[in-house]
Amino acid sequence: MSGKKERNKERREKRLQEISLLRTIPYSDHQRWWSQETVAVVTGANRGIGFEIARQLAGHGLTVILTSRNISVGIEATKALQEGGFSYDVHQLDILDGESISAFVEWIKQKYGGIDILVNNAGVNFNLGFDNSVEFARQVVDTNYYGTKNMIKAMIPVMKPSAASARIVNVSSRLGRLNGRRNRIQDATLREKLTNLETLSEELIDKTVSSFLQQVEDETWQSGGWPQTFTDYSVSKLAVNAYTRLVAKELCDRPQGEKIYINCYCPGWVKTAMTGWAGNISPEVAADTGVWLALLSDQAITGKFFAERREINF
Repeated sequence: MSGKKERNKERREKRLQEISLLRTIPYSDHQRWWSQETVAVVTGANRGIGFEIARQLAGHGLTVILTSRNISVGIEATKALQEGGFSYDVHQLDILDGESISAFVEWIKQKYGGIDILVNNAGVNFNLGFDNSVEFARQVVDTNYYGTKNMIKAMIPVMKPSAASARIVNVSSRLGRLNGRRNRIQDATLREKLTNLETLSEELIDKTVSSFLQQVEDETWQSGGWPQTFTDYSVSKLAVNAYTRLVAKELCDRPQGEKIYINCYCPGWVKTAMTGWAGNISPEVAADTGVWLALLSDQAITGKFFAERREINF
């Protein structure tokens, strides 16, 4: 291992140790803006990072709603969590199915009146190791980007007004960074348009992912200047990151008491089914920054990208 890689590894391990220590420090009474009446929804929470985010949020005293595409799997996950004595609920949800989303929203309205926190965790990736297949690119983009967007649009109207403000946390990835040094879109003009809030738009984001999918269909994507690592996954998370910034801009003028803060974060390379259990971070550590963002009490942070509780550039 080179000296630079060794230093980077040491810094990362030190930061993870710091986070482990931070997780042992309980929130003080003045930091706890939430109670058991605070409702958090976590999508794709039947396993992996979503399961752990749900567990940690409930451990802090919130009421957590787990969603799962397969309701029987979701029920089993909830049973496992309820053994800890915390407050959970479960509901079927397919973020690619408009009727499923509508049914979930109506159930939320009837049972809880609304929600305070939305964690968009549901996502897919079909590449492992050094693979870079785009065989399932449409499903990856539809789930990771359009599914996340569908949920944000559907849930904003049912997010409860509060002095502490509602929160949206999108689980994303460094692979979707616009200006990363290695894995980025090569078109500098497009990068600038997606980076600049004055030119960023939903239409531009949709057009970008549609262009990628068209090139996949035409079998020309490899010369299209797209990210070279897990290309379909990277493009889908690039879109999530861009959409996070766009929604933050759209929501920023809401009056006090009706504000909604939205951020995204990279959990790292996690030991879950999505990585074939090849990751180097536990789900417990991977969930930490998402939970931290959901519970932030003293800072109005929105439209940002985080990793290991630190802001990083998009």
